[in-house]
Amino acid sequence: MNKFNFIHGTNGKPAATQMLEQSLGNIEGLSGECFFGFPLIATPDGKYFVDATLVSREKGIVLFDLVEGTDVGDYTARQDDIANKIEAKLKLHKELVNGRRLIPTLNVVTFAPAIDVSRSTKEGYPLANEKNISEILSAFSWPDSTDALYQMTLSAIESLSSIRKSRSKREVKRPDSRGAKLKKLEDSIATLDHIQNRAVIETVDGVQRIRGLAGSGKTIVLALKAAYLHTQHPDWRIAVTFNSRSLKGQFKRLINNFCIEQSGEEPDWTKVRVINAWGAPGGDERDGIYYEFCRATGQEFHDFRSARYLFGGSEEAFDGACQKALNNVTLLPELYDAILVDEAQDFAPSFLRLCYAMLRHPKRLVYAYDELQNLSGTSMPPPEEIFGTDERGQPLVSLGDDPRRDVILQKCYRNSRPVLVTAHALGFGIYREKPKGAETGLVQMFDQPALWEEIGYRVLKGRLAKGEYVVLERTDETSPSFLEDHSPIDDLVVFLQFDNEDEQNAWLVKQIKKNIEEDELRHEDIIVIHPEPPTARVRLGLIRKALFEMGIQNHLAGVDTDPDVFFKTETPSVVFTSIFRAKGNEAGMVYVVNAQDCDGSGVGLASLRNRLFTAITRSKAWVRVIGYGQGMTNITREFEQLKQLNFRLKFTYPTKGILERLRIVHRDLSPHEKQRLEQKKIRALELVDALERGEITPDDLDAETKQKLLRLLRGGK
Repeated sequence: MNKFNFIHGTNGKPAATQMLEQSLGNIEGLSGECFFGFPLIATPDGKYFVDATLVSREKGIVLFDLVEGTDVGDYTARQDDIANKIEAKLKLHKELVNGRRLIPTLNVVTFAPAIDVSRSTKEGYPLANEKNISEILSAFSWPDSTDALYQMTLSAIESLSSIRKSRSKREVKRPDSRGAKLKKLEDSIATLDHIQNRAVIETVDGVQRIRGLAGSGKTIVLALKAAYLHTQHPDWRIAVTFNSRSLKGQFKRLINNFCIEQSGEEPDWTKVRVINAWGAPGGDERDGIYYEFCRATGQEFHDFRSARYLFGGSEEAFDGACQKALNNVTLLPELYDAILVDEAQDFAPSFLRLCYAMLRHPKRLVYAYDELQNLSGTSMPPPEEIFGTDERGQPLVSLGDDPRRDVILQKCYRNSRPVLVTAHALGFGIYREKPKGAETGLVQMFDQPALWEEIGYRVLKGRLAKGEYVVLERTDETSPSFLEDHSPIDDLVVFLQFDNEDEQNAWLVKQIKKNIEEDELRHEDIIVIHPEPPTARVRLGLIRKALFEMGIQNHLAGVDTDPDVFFKTETPSVVFTSIFRAKGNEAGMVYVVNAQDCDGSGVGLASLRNRLFTAITRSKAWVRVIGYGQGMTNITREFEQLKQLNFRLKFTYPTKGILERLRIVHRDLSPHEKQRLEQKKIRALELVDALERGEITPDDLDAETKQKLLRLLRGGK
């Protein structure tokens, strides 16, 4: 069975490309990845790309020199040139070389579908069309191929092993230490799957949407896509933007590494810009998409304080500012050729519309988001709704059935199956005890049941539909086993309850000391996350002080560092962070402290559980959820039930009515809204007390008020 994945970059030879794809697709027993217009290679004469590259377990590497028309020119010289360039690139990877010999077999074919193949050719320089390509490839083989060699070869072609290299070299002495396990884990994920490759290399004219779980590679795909576009089109003005400012350094590092690897040059940061979403006056580092829009259109710019005063709470502030800017514009400023947006789930549709308005035709906008990052019951609106309609009522943006325009990344390469399912179980409250009088213990749930399958779960029992009982599990395909095989399951996810905060903190300090001194983890392999942002500085202070006294450097992200910095690169330092700065970042060992703060009931519970979900999914290997008090007892009980069921999700899917009530009961409110709600609850209690004491009787209420009260208390409207 043929198992080919074709990834289409730009090579300027559409007819020959199409014929080669059809020809390869018809060859039985051939599998692998075939890239068109890739890889890019840095040479003394500048950038160079291969017309087509096949990486196959059966054949090794086959490079294609494509010819449109009948003039093949000096194809032997071209074949020598291609082979020499690629061999030089691959020999930089020690694992692919034995002595002076390149381990993967390397062959070159000139494919010219319009030529007559009966013509004589020079030995060792095959010339092919669709009629003899199968015969030519049958002569190629890779006898010493192994799966590990194939993966390393693919990684070298993609340049991933060097692009994703760690911020500092990992030194390990013991093969069984946590540091050694983490090194092996990082080496295992140094390739992209074919869906990620397609998302990086294939560019569409118009809007492209990329969806995936936390850890599915959305950020690295966007970074590599920006770098690929920049190397292919150095004159384009490209922006990469995001919600979490701590992502800025990660984006710059990835883009820089890719450009150097592929073109031999650092990126031109005036052309490819890693830029905040909001921005402010004060130079390039403080610039932002919204601020640039206001500047270009001569409009009043609103900072956070003035926007919140005009439009409401934190989320409403930016939405209102963007909407006002769009409503007041008369001439759209075409400032960019491509804009890439990460964490789009954290933005209102108005920000995506603002990005769209800033683009030159054909409006190349790529936005990536995680349906689960907020775990809200509703998904992001479809593009037809986000971008609106033209004067004829037709949608400005529609993805249609083109898989290049709507990419779903199902595989999770960061979190192991136990870690990911734990985050989902706690985030949704799957095993939360049902409160008295409630219909379910669930905190929240997707409006669309089918979304569970889209993100890589399968139905083990029951039916995935509203009102139906269902058991869900992760598949081996979407949660690769190597992510959990490195350690016992009981070591991957640990929930620990202490008697008080002092005990929790003392245990944590000892563990971090052990991680660094005995486990061979680096400082940057550890993230300590506190779920309640306003109190993070105070609550984490004593832990940090104790570590400093032991000589272990640490920092509070965004407080001890620039807001755009998460990991310190100049000195080893353990990261302490509030939950919002943690988003988009990852580490081998994650400690979630004061997890009891994520339990509760009623208003705001959905937001608290979202924080717990986000914190757990920062882990590449191990996670420790620690806390004290009744809240921690409740959360630990939920986790233990999940573990007993071998990390499967078992629940009755809420009906439409229950879903609506969950959104109301556990909704998030601003501090002002919470204060007003408490005042109204007090007034309701005062009414009940007055009725009980006889200070007021039911007859004192008019008939209409009594009818409304009875109807509402019965759950009517």
